[in-house]
Order: sequence, then structure tokens, then C-alpha cells
Amino acid sequence: MPDSSDSSQHSSASRSRSGRPWLWAGLMAAIASLVTACKSPPGPGARPDEASTSAQLQYRKLAANHLYARNADRIYQGKLPPMLYAIGVLQVQIDRNGSVQRLHWMRAPSHAPEVVSEIERLVRAAAPYPAPGGTGRITYTDTWLWDRSGRFQLDTLSEGQL
Repeated sequence: MPDSSDSSQHSSASRSRSGRPWLWAGLMAAIASLVTACKSPPGPGARPDEASTSAQLQYRKLAANHLYARNADRIYQGKLPPMLYAIGVLQVQIDRNGSVQRLHWMRAPSHAPEVVSEIERLVRAAAPYPAPGGTGRITYTDTWLWDRSGRFQLDTLSEGQL
């Protein structure tokens, strides 16, 4: 037979959840708004931070195409295998002349330091990049998907995985 204290705790918890439907409704509305905001592209009246994010996404695709053109023989063709050798997330700052100003690893493949060095070399060797508009410099982030063969795809242009 259940302990009466267990049953009173259970009913108390049920009451607190059911006694605040406005709290749950507000939480669900906030989550729905967040999901919608993440999916919607910035419109003509977008706030500056939304426009900045849009510019970064556009430049990320431009930079990925630039890197692919400079490294055509290193691009993994087709869907990537299910197990990749390394995955790294690199932030790159480009100045108004298309030069690489700064590299910052947001997630470095620490088990593969040779991949870190090679990615940095590829990024620097691909300069000059297309000149960014606006403020004259841009920082973008992309994910490097690295196969054991030494070939790669960037998440921006990836064909997916098997």
C-alpha cells in the first residue's frame, strides 16, 4: 500500500501543474515563437542583428563556394560515410580586402590535430576571399566534415551522410 506522504506529494505536484495553465500556455507560446523566428528569413523591416545574421549566412555560402573552387580535388563527392574522421566548427574573420584576419575554433577536432592544421592551411591559402560588403569585414562560421581520405565537405554545401 502506498505511503500517504507519497500520495500527498503526488497530488500536490499535480495541483501545481494543473493550477497554472497560463504558465504552460505562455511557455508553449514562447517556444513556438522562437522556433518560428529561427525559420523565418529577415524581412525588409528587419532589425540590424537579423540583417547581420542574414549577411553572415549569405557570405558563408559565398565563402564555401570559394573554398570548393580552390580545393576541387579535395571535395568529397556524394554523400559522406556514416562515420567521419573529424568534424570541426571554425569561425573565420575576413577583412574588406578578402584577407583572413582571424581564425577561431569553436569546436576543434582535438583527436586529429593534423586536420586542424590542414583546415587552417586551406582557409588561409584560399585568400583572397570575395570582399564582404557593409562594414568592410565579416565573421562567418562553418562546419568542416572531414573524411579519413583527407577529403571534406563544408556543412553549408554538404550532400549529407549515408
